[in-house]
Amino acid sequence: MEAPHSPAAETTAANVTVTARLAVESPEQMQELGRRLAKLLRPGDLVMLTGELGAGKTTLTRGLGEGLGVRGAVTSPTFVISRVHPSLTGGPALVHVDAYRLGGGLDEMEDLDLDVSLPESVVVVEWGDGKVEDLTEDRLHVLIHRVVGDTDDDRREVTLTGFGARWAQVDPALLAG
Repeated sequence: MEAPHSPAAETTAANVTVTARLAVESPEQMQELGRRLAKLLRPGDLVMLTGELGAGKTTLTRGLGEGLGVRGAVTSPTFVISRVHPSLTGGPALVHVDAYRLGGGLDEMEDLDLDVSLPESVVVVEWGDGKVEDLTEDRLHVLIHRVVGDTDDDRREVTLTGFGARWAQVDPALLAG
């Protein structure tokens, strides 16, 4: 994995954001990024993953699950919408949601009881933009882009943005590893 590009901290009147950008060269590195990010996560954290189909959202989540020490294979919850992976180590459970098939906002996701799960779990939502932001002011948004025109189809650019007071306490360099 390349070193992070231009980590920055920005303060606005509404909230605090922390941003780090990095290049990921392979699925193995994407999974390793997830393992490293897991060390920063704690119960109550919401992680939103954005990227096109096949960008690496589930691969990153698999690494998060490994890093959190949860039970069960982390696979895409596209057809079941949500999976809960309990901790094997006494840490937080991982709640993995795929909101791709859900069209509405938080109202449509209400049946998933994410607001109930959030305080004691790490909740990861793929395709959650416009759907879960209202769960908490504090969230980590992970944007994964394929590098256009690159001959290596596995290369990705990942932008990690933390919103709210929770992420204001995190050094941007730690987000990128």
